[in-house]
Amino acid sequence: MTETPSSPEPASSEPAPKRTPKPQARTLLRRENVLRAAMSVFGQRGYNKGALVEVAEQAGMTHAGVLHHFGSKEGLLVAMLQYRDGVEAAGIPGRAQTEGPAFLGHMLDTVIENTERPGVVQTYAVLAAESVTEGHPAQTYFRDRFTILRDKIAGVLAEVTGRDASEPDVRDDATALVALMDGLQVQWLLDPSDVDMPRIVEKVMDELIDRLRTGKPAPPFPRAAD
Repeated sequence: MTETPSSPEPASSEPAPKRTPKPQARTLLRRENVLRAAMSVFGQRGYNKGALVEVAEQAGMTHAGVLHHFGSKEGLLVAMLQYRDGVEAAGIPGRAQTEGPAFLGHMLDTVIENTERPGVVQTYAVLAAESVTEGHPAQTYFRDRFTILRDKIAGVLAEVTGRDASEPDVRDDATALVALMDGLQVQWLLDPSDVDMPRIVEKVMDELIDRLRTGKPAPPFPRAAD
């Protein structure tokens, strides 16, 4: 049965709520310049030694201007990490997120992309290592990031192998893939000519998936006699 349209509501005497204006394109460009400068400064000097004054100089702004956009050095750091991960940060739109089995291919694409942006990789490696220290402002960010990433990879591995994402083997392999990618980045930064990140990640990923699909246990390591 078709409903009868309701009568129009009487005009409200209450003022309409104010809409928060979206940042203008010029403002977003300035913020993006600051985030790129922060990646450079924090990547070279770490968070504690990286100065906002230097970030501002590289971005062509004043120290006060940086604080105006990000509120604090801690706020800038978190926004910079979100920007690096392709998440919306300071009004700058994020990248579309890849879901399902295609995420494994996305991981390989990211590794390939990282070989062309050593500065970004260096920033991540430095800040991830620093974040384990007490009171570091990015500690919660990295802890949450790793938790989410392990869960997502475990879900994808389960989907492509017919296993359950809660199985210890699946979760262990998800954790191992995260550790592999982060550890390779450090080795690659120190010796890029001898460490082929995309090839190694693809090789290990294929081996883990094959083992999960077939259910074959990993061969035991030889041990020295007691």
